[in-house]
Amino acid sequence: MCNEIRRRIALGQVRDDFSQVRIPLEFPEGLPNLAALDSIRITDSAAIVKQAAAPELVMRRWSWPGPGGKPVYNFRSEGRRFPAGRCLIVADGFYEFTANTDPKARRKHKWLFTKAGEDWFGIAGLVRPHGDGEAFTMLTTEPGADVAPYHSRQIVILERRAWARWLAPDEPAEDLLKPLPAGSLHVEQLC
Repeated sequence: MCNEIRRRIALGQVRDDFSQVRIPLEFPEGLPNLAALDSIRITDSAAIVKQAAAPELVMRRWSWPGPGGKPVYNFRSEGRRFPAGRCLIVADGFYEFTANTDPKARRKHKWLFTKAGEDWFGIAGLVRPHGDGEAFTMLTTEPGADVAPYHSRQIVILERRAWARWLAPDEPAEDLLKPLPAGSLHVEQLC
């Protein structure tokens, strides 16, 4: 399952793209330094947009400890409503890994998924209290046609027109938390 994302997008473009879909962002903790990162992994901080009095872009930890102590970095969305804690995770790529075609090789094949026709995307997530702050997890669903050859699950990538609906806790979640249609994602083998 997705345990690594990429974010190379500049803060100005994130703010402009949210403005284009009529979601003005606030920065209650100041403007974050969104350095270009090819690898954001579990327990790293990443940029999320969460709903407060108004949508806020903040940096939060990816994952919180589950009941058995293992990190909750992905969370199944099927059959759940999510009336509180919704967020969007800012990314421009995510990775999946498959068994290497060379049985002697130890490294898995690494695949980069990006959104066709868009520089970046919003991943449906949840944010919860964690320690003295907050942490987030990504929501998953059944795989769409672009991801199914690589994994049995996929993260929920929301179309931009759905961002405001997802951030509104009274909006039904079921019709938003679905895989993207075939051809929505570009796939590139990295190794």
